[in-house]
Amino acid sequence: MTTRLQRLRSTLQEREMDALLVSTPENRRYLSGFAGSAGFLFVTQKDAILATDFRYIEQSAHQAPDFEVVRIGRDLGWLVELSGKAGARRIGFEGDNLTVAQHHRITEALKEASAQERVRLISTSGIVEEIRGVKDPQELALLEKASTISDQAFEEVAPTIRAGEPEKEVAWRLEQVMRRLGAEKVSFDTIVASGPNGALPHHLASDDLIQEGAPIVIDMGCIYQGYCSDMTRTIFLGKPDDTFRKVYDLVLGAQETACATAKAGMTAGAVDSLARTIIEKAGYGDKFGHSLGHGVGLAIHEFPGVGPNGPATMVDDMVFTIEPGVYLPGWGGVRIEDTVVMEKGRVRRLSRAHKRERP
Repeated sequence: MTTRLQRLRSTLQEREMDALLVSTPENRRYLSGFAGSAGFLFVTQKDAILATDFRYIEQSAHQAPDFEVVRIGRDLGWLVELSGKAGARRIGFEGDNLTVAQHHRITEALKEASAQERVRLISTSGIVEEIRGVKDPQELALLEKASTISDQAFEEVAPTIRAGEPEKEVAWRLEQVMRRLGAEKVSFDTIVASGPNGALPHHLASDDLIQEGAPIVIDMGCIYQGYCSDMTRTIFLGKPDDTFRKVYDLVLGAQETACATAKAGMTAGAVDSLARTIIEKAGYGDKFGHSLGHGVGLAIHEFPGVGPNGPATMVDDMVFTIEPGVYLPGWGGVRIEDTVVMEKGRVRRLSRAHKRERP
């Protein structure tokens, strides 16, 4: 955690901020190790403080040994006291997470303290998230394990899928296997989309019955020691028709091309275009309406966003997805997704489950 705090403090110095109030759960955990559901971090150049309520005092002392733990109640006296002791006059807060009501309460609390009249709250966006974008060896090991669990669950469950069973039943079997293999929980609601449902990129597994002679999009992931996996495969029960073969081969070709040609130093937008250009040239550009991918870590969607015109520069140890898709209303869809890591300037796949057309 010391290295992570050093990187944050360097950023605060560059932005001329005296402190950062961290409220986003994933950022709290990343910087401190604390996995509880409530609390704030108050980080200055000298101090690293975890403020939480009585439910988490013992837990925070165990999980965040590098932080001073402060017990808090319903009022904000603790923040007034901490900022006063630190002499903090420019305090950053996470504008993407803090609510308007919380911001108002903090502003009023600081105004009421005469010694704090000159304190300025500064809205920030993405400070910790950008630091999190580059994974350390421990994170990479956990992400690889999470991906392995998803791979194994898909390989075990896919051959058991039968026409006529509800999508929900397949999703439940996938979750059961992932938990048996060591997952804490799913990293998002499992998508099992059969037939026309596959044209809905975020269709949730429903009571609709699996169809013979139709594509099935399965988007799944789990959480292992806090870190997420994300993988999509599209399979076909029965003999694939011409539409499926055409669309599947197109999406697979776009996905394989992006995995093979993405390099460190490219922008996220340039990586997106590696696959998007192929799909557009085939005449399906308007059927690929989402970004090529996204970062994966403590959150299932995090920095960097890998979409059109994405400004982030891809560097080694970034973990992200490559997931082109084509969606045809009334017929279904095909999406193929791997979680990958940029390593020695090139992509290495963390997702390794088979990409055969049939389960």
